[in-house]
Order: sequence, then C-alpha cells, then structure tokens
Amino acid sequence: MQKAAVLERINEYPRVKEVDEEEPGDNEVIIEQDVTGICYRDILTMEGFFPRAKFPIIPGHEISGRVKEVGRNVIKFKKGDRVASLIYVPCGNCEFCRTGRENLCRNKKVFGEELQGAYRKYVRVPEISLVKVPRNVSPEAAAISACVTGMVVQALETVGHLKAGENILITGAGGGVGAHAVQVAKALGARVIAETTSEWKKEKILEIGADDIVSGKDFQKKVKELTGGDGVDLVLETVGEQTFGDSFRSLSYGGRVIVVGNVNVSNLQVPTGNLILKGNWIAGSISSTRKSLRKALKLTSEGKVHAIVGKVFNLEQVEEAYRAMKNREIFGRAFLRV
Repeated sequence: MQKAAVLERINEYPRVKEVDEEEPGDNEVIIEQDVTGICYRDILTMEGFFPRAKFPIIPGHEISGRVKEVGRNVIKFKKGDRVASLIYVPCGNCEFCRTGRENLCRNKKVFGEELQGAYRKYVRVPEISLVKVPRNVSPEAAAISACVTGMVVQALETVGHLKAGENILITGAGGGVGAHAVQVAKALGARVIAETTSEWKKEKILEIGADDIVSGKDFQKKVKELTGGDGVDLVLETVGEQTFGDSFRSLSYGGRVIVVGNVNVSNLQVPTGNLILKGNWIAGSISSTRKSLRKALKLTSEGKVHAIVGKVFNLEQVEEAYRAMKNREIFGRAFLRV
C-alpha cells in the first residue's frame, strides 16, 4: 500500500488515502518519485471541465523519477534509470504517433484524468511515454519537463516557429507556465516582453530574464511603445480570455498567437478585421512530444532553463496548494513532495 491524494468527485478537493501499489505490465515500468508538479489543469479537472475524467482518480500528470521495476518486454530502460514521462500515453499506431506528433493522438489517455496519476510515490507508466533524464537535471526540473518546459518548447519552436531576435509577448508570466516560458524564449534567442497583473512578481520576472514588463488594462499600448509601434512577432497566451484581446492587438503584421492556456474556460473573441488585414494567425498548442520533452531536458541540462520552485507542499497539503494557486500566491511552480 502507499499514500495517494485521491479526487473522489467533482468540486471536492483531493484527500489522502491508502491505495494499492501496482505491478508493471509487460511494456511498463514503475517509477519512484520524489516530487511532482501541480498544474492548473489539475484544478480544472477537480472543477469538472474535462468530461473524460474518471472518478475516483489520482490527479497529476507531471511524472518523473527513477525506474524501480521493469516489465519483461521493456528494452529501452532499466532499473535505476532517471526518467520523465509525457503527461499521456499515446496509442503508438495512428498517423500522428507515426509522424512524431503524438501529442495530437486521438486515442491517447491522460494521467490524472483517464489514468491514475502522479500524486503518489510509485506510478506505473508505459515505456512508450518515457524519455531519459540527464544526470544534472534536478528532480523538480525533471517533474515539469513534459507539462511545462516541454510544452513551451512545443508551442514556441514547433508550432510558433520562434526565431532568434524576434519579439515575444508572454501573458501570465508570473505563473507556473509563464515564468518558465520566459526562460525558454530567452534560451531560443528572443526578446521577451512579459505580462503580469501581480505587482510583487514583476521584479522576479525580470530576474529570470524578461526584458520588459507590461500590465494593466490596454497593455497592448505599452507593447507597441516597446516595439517602436510595430508590435510583437509572437504571443504565447497562457491565460486565455482575460488577456487575449490585448494580446492579439499587440501583434505586428504577420504576427501569430499560440494559445496554451485558458484558465477561466471561456471562449475567445477574435478581432476578425485585424486577423485579415494584418495577416495574423492563431494556433493552439497542446502538451509536448517526446522530441520537445528531450529538447526541454537538454536546455535544462545546459543551464539555460531551471525549475522555478514557488513552494513545495507535503501530500497532505494538496488542498492548501490548490487554494494558493487559485489565489495567485505562488511565483513559478507548486510541487507536492510525495
């Protein structure tokens, strides 16, 4: 038996209880974790926004650690290897999986929603979801390498085609995604304009690499000033409806918006005239692939990206952690010590 935080039903916080430890299947491993990250998606799962979620469920999808046990058909990993997992298990057979776009697999199953997740010490993960972690990557950085840094690499590099020297606006830059996106964008050679509504986070955002900060109503005007009237080449939208209008109007001609977050789960209003007349485009980006996960771990291993540990909570403090995240009390990422 082991302790796990379990979400029994919608709109109730997870509670810690004893659950069975699992045995690995033929193509699976058991991962022993030290810490796991808490994603805002976990809170949205609790609030019922993911209809495929099965209850009761152990939340969490930020899985990493050392291989404790290996199934008999596993060939790429052995006991003791440091590994990180995708947040999902792809089917491995569809066109998307065969072409390295497994994040778009229509048959994938997500940890913490359809599969029992990360809020426990020992987690069963299929080999197909795993990559190896370099020695000098911290446990916290490994934990967030799929959902946060890998997801950002996927959005900026693969979907957004960010180039060195371009201007990028990152909304919600004090949050768990935004703060790490600042680092990834700088590692890719961009000039970073960071948006935040939290006064106390501004100095911290500059310390991790942002070139400028904007905030408040009509922040698009300040973005235009900072870019000589042109606007930015790329926006990474981590917030959603609350900032999207200003974000979109911050674009230069030919600029693009990559949407990775929508915290209040509201529809976006698109200024269609701007979209057409300025040749802008909008794309969504979801999760990471094994390729972008490896790239994120490489950037971390090289010291270009590091985990911003906002606060580490004990497993029994999961409700406190959720409340702190909802109240924007944490700069960077919240973690659970499992």
